[in-house]
Amino acid sequence: MTIPGPAQRRRLLLYATGEHSCSYLDDRLARTAFVDPEYPLDNETYAMLLRQGMRRSGEFVYQPSCPGCAACLSLRIPVTGFRPNRSQRRCWKRNQDLQVVPRPPVFDKAHFALYHRYLAHRHPGSGMDDPQPERFMEFLTAGWAKTVFYEFRDGPGRLGGAVADRVSPRVGAGYTLLRPGPPERGLGTLSILWQVREAERLGLPHVYLGYWIAEAPTMRYKTRFRPAEVYSGGRWTPLDAGGTD
Repeated sequence: MTIPGPAQRRRLLLYATGEHSCSYLDDRLARTAFVDPEYPLDNETYAMLLRQGMRRSGEFVYQPSCPGCAACLSLRIPVTGFRPNRSQRRCWKRNQDLQVVPRPPVFDKAHFALYHRYLAHRHPGSGMDDPQPERFMEFLTAGWAKTVFYEFRDGPGRLGGAVADRVSPRVGAGYTLLRPGPPERGLGTLSILWQVREAERLGLPHVYLGYWIAEAPTMRYKTRFRPAEVYSGGRWTPLDAGGTD
């Protein structure tokens, strides 16, 4: 892969992991291709890689490269065309009492506690539910990324949060951290709705929601935000209509 630079085209190498069990589809093997860790990444380069269907996890930018499988598709929301459905409009309305507070991407005990509770609730017994503070920051931040932590606050309490990269001229939704309950808040939906609104305010055209697998029940929520586009066959194409109310 080559990247256009100011003076020359720079060559970017991709490395691949060995095959391992897929975390989402039990009958599949997975493999990941990732950008050379020695390559000097920056926001401009990451924006280009996002447009090619890649994604960040900590300092590493990667994409699935699985043998005989292309189920993982990068998914994004075109901000100007987004229209919330009836359920999403209700979610937005009932959460107008919440505050959204931006924070710098530095370690905060309250953020780590929120992350810990979230993993224990969503991934019990998976090995992910006992994280360490160092791993927490390594997973969510990168020295070259313009990352912001957003807190969703109910008075003095922190109900949840979102970690987003402001990638000019793109914005990539990162990881959403939610305290279990109250379910009527719909904080996962609210987090994405808020990031779309924030991207619109900043004049950014897309919110990237990471990878989507049609057969994975835990990823179905991503298709409720329409219109949406997926990266397939080297280009972004509209996701088939449906999933609205």
